[in-house]
Amino acid sequence: MRIVYDVSPLSHPLTGVGNYVRGALEGLVEAAAGRHEIVAFAPTSPAGRRAIPRALEGLDVETRLVPLPFSQRWRDAWSRLGRPSLERLLGRVDVFHYSDWMYPPQAGGVRATTIHDLVPLRFPEWVTPRTRSMHAAKYAHTARTADLVFVNSEYTGRDVVERLGLAEGRVRVAHPGVKPVFTAGGERADLGRPYVLTVATLEPRKNLQTLVEAHRLLGGRYLLAVAGGSGWGDQPELRGPDVVRLGFVSDDELARLYRGAAVAVYPSRFEGFGMPIVEAMACGAPVVASAHASMDEASGDAAVRADPDDPDAIAAAVGDAAARREELAALGVAHAAAFTWRRTGEAFLAGYEETAA
Repeated sequence: MRIVYDVSPLSHPLTGVGNYVRGALEGLVEAAAGRHEIVAFAPTSPAGRRAIPRALEGLDVETRLVPLPFSQRWRDAWSRLGRPSLERLLGRVDVFHYSDWMYPPQAGGVRATTIHDLVPLRFPEWVTPRTRSMHAAKYAHTARTADLVFVNSEYTGRDVVERLGLAEGRVRVAHPGVKPVFTAGGERADLGRPYVLTVATLEPRKNLQTLVEAHRLLGGRYLLAVAGGSGWGDQPELRGPDVVRLGFVSDDELARLYRGAAVAVYPSRFEGFGMPIVEAMACGAPVVASAHASMDEASGDAAVRADPDDPDAIAAAVGDAAARREELAALGVAHAAAFTWRRTGEAFLAGYEETAA
């Protein structure tokens, strides 16, 4: 089969979705092992044509970057007007796996996509108007046309079946993997005193203001270290001598931060999966995670769970996790080992082959 995989999101700095796109492609190439032709495809701008090859470094895959003046408006028009077909640009396509960013038409073959969560549908107040519009159109189009919809958790799968009206047979779970850099062995960050680490883009859904309030209840016992890029909406009050805002950091630096943390805390109100939970566990950090059911699969039995809307509960959970560090670290490393990009790629490939048969 000739499998065309849309890598458009790799034109931006890699966060949750971009990391999933890149990791899943790596797993797919490994799972296919020369049995199928894999093409990484993106119509993109000059900036994207620089960023995407960097994101794909080390991955042996054919890359087709179409040099078009590809603004978001152009991308929307291609998706919504339904022409030209993908084959006009790429030739034969047996499988096309499209991203959140666009859903161009294809003349034949298996049509697949990934839905990472339904936040824009369920909680429109947590996203920008642009995101609401883009995803609403994609969800409607996917429900009409996609043969396969991959999701990154059983929770999201149930959500997609219920809210988009898809038959269960069209939905497959492909959990995310953990990058090799996230291991318990290696250097630990030193911020000068014990610290609690949280990793999140600064946006309302990530619920960092409640974490700030919980941190104050700990009475200066720890620094609060916040890693992640700027987002949108109401911003948390990340000020004061006990708060360190680190911004967007590299994977190598993030792994050091996880290893050095007294506790890693993920207080999000809702997730499709919750990749930082598993990354922190892989690095041997004790983890406090939101008690929302959307993070059950990421947390397993290896995290201390807390009501994300209760600062007292989060503060108590931090104390519990710190006291149980060795126990939780061992549980977390074992739990995280089950999440590999090879397994993600195998799930993709099995879905493609079964649907094409």
